[in-house]
Formats: sequence, structure tokens, C-alpha cells
Amino acid sequence: MKSVTKMSVGFLAVVLLLGMLYFWLSDPGQENPANSEGQASRIQSTDVPSAYFERPSETGRVVEVQYASLDYTQDNPPEITKTAYVYLPAGYDEADAEKRYNILYLMHGWRMTAGDFFNYSDLVTILDNMHANGDIEPTIVVTPTFDAENRSQDFSRSEDEIRHFHQDFRNNLVPYIESNYPTYAEGISEEAFRNSRAHRAFAGFSGGSVTTWSQFIHNLDYIRYFGPMSGDSWEIEVYGGRDNSVRTVDVLENAVRESNLESDDYYIYAATGTEDFANDLITTQVEEMRTRPSFTPDNLTMAINDGGVHDLVSVQEYLYNMLPLFFGK
Repeated sequence: MKSVTKMSVGFLAVVLLLGMLYFWLSDPGQENPANSEGQASRIQSTDVPSAYFERPSETGRVVEVQYASLDYTQDNPPEITKTAYVYLPAGYDEADAEKRYNILYLMHGWRMTAGDFFNYSDLVTILDNMHANGDIEPTIVVTPTFDAENRSQDFSRSEDEIRHFHQDFRNNLVPYIESNYPTYAEGISEEAFRNSRAHRAFAGFSGGSVTTWSQFIHNLDYIRYFGPMSGDSWEIEVYGGRDNSVRTVDVLENAVRESNLESDDYYIYAATGTEDFANDLITTQVEEMRTRPSFTPDNLTMAINDGGVHDLVSVQEYLYNMLPLFFGK
């Protein structure tokens, strides 16, 4: 494992801009989501306090890890080595065998890579301040990648990898991370992960939001909290949350039924911005979810960032708002 180093912030800004242009051009007939009608019930997200951008006296650290996995996009998946990054809060002590940590798995978007959340935003400093001010219980944050090579790929390749990541998560990533870091899982068996799901969350931005919905469908028994940000479910088809919302939500409801969980055993904090090009993708899906008995105001929140666009500044605000709902003291 090795420490993260900073890279050029400008590069990611260009990457996100290209992603925005791709989505717009792929469906130029869509109206400006900020002007659309009939959107779902929602709350206004709260700005990150300015003090949270100042480094506190005690800080956490980020380490890089590599773990064995498979390329699940192939019929006979070959062995591969994948990269993830792990935020460890201030005071983390490898020698402390008693202390346990909640865990958030946070997935990047298309054209991004595993380290980008930590390299191109103020997320580490915000997490440090949230811990220092008692906003959240001690929480480890893991930023993996759906990409086998941890690099930007073309859209079709990334779509394929996003669809298959739930297998990597269940079979490889979670067992590796939670056998090396002290979460609430008492062992690395399926039973141990199911029993500790109340201390596990999955969130993602853009393509990572697509991945988050996939975890709800395939790994609900391992995860209680979900934070999809500016992206819909593609389980039925690309942009299916908007273009085929009824069938998409049928799949989400079926996952709930098959889990045998009660309606208070899962919670979704969905978020987007009024000026985000992906606004209608996620809000259309959430509107349909609101019509189903499996999803209520108690387990489904739609948060809106007034003026928010498709960028990591908005992501920081969403995470600041959702994490206390997941792991607040």
C-alpha cells in the first residue's frame, strides 16, 4: 500500500466536460431538466460549511491497495489485479483490534478512475472535519473502480464493466477490504457481511450512480445505505431510469421482494443538481419509485442542489448531507 499524491486538477475538469458533452449529444432532444415539470418530492441539500474546507488539527490518510479479482465482462473471466483507495480517519490504529468502523464504498463516474475523488476534490478535508465535529461515527471510505485497468475507457467498454461490477464487489472487493480493515463484519463469510449490512453503504456519481443502483439490485443483502448521485439504473437499458422507468423500477421492487427486508431496512439518498445534465435521468426514475409501496419518504430521499452541475463540487455537498443520515452519531 502507498500514499496518494496530488495530480493536476485541470485534467479532471476537462474529463468531466467531455462526459457532459457526450451525454448531451447522445440525446439532444431532451429539455433542460431545470425547467421540467412534475418532478418528484424533494429536499434542498445544504452547502458544506466553509470551515470544512480548512484542514483540522487531526487528519486522516489515504492509501492505495491492490486486490485480486476477475474480469467479469468475459465469458471465462481471467485473473486481474485491481486498484482501490482507502481513506482512514484520524486516529486509525492498525494495532487496535477492538475498534470497528462503518464503511462507505464510493464509485467514480465515466472517464474517471479510482483515485479521482481524493485527488481532485476537498473530500478528504471534508471527511476529516465531519469526524472532528462528530457529524459521523468513525467511517472508512473506499474508492474502487469498475475498470479492470483503472483507466478511462470508451463508453461501450465502461458500460459493460459497470454492469458486471456487482460481481467484483461481492466476490473480491468486499472480502479483501473487510479482511484487512476492522469493519463490523465478523469474518468474511456471506453471513458475516449480511449481518453487518447496517454498517455498510455504497454511493456513486454519474456512471458510479448507475453502479450504485446495480448494487441495490444485486447486493441489497450486503448493503443498507445507498447514495446514487446524478445517474439512473441501466439494468434494463442505458438511460432506462428515464426512458423505461416502469420496467426499471419493477426490477428495483423485485430486488426488495426477494430480499425479504422490511421497508425500514434500506435507505436511498438520491441527489442531483438543478443544472446537472443528468437531472432528468435520476428524477424521472425516482418519481416512478415514489408510486410504489416499496419506496416511501422514510426510505427514499431526493435531494436537489440548487444551481448544482455535474461536478465534484456538487458531489462533496451530497456526501456531506448523506453521510450523517447513514452513519451519524
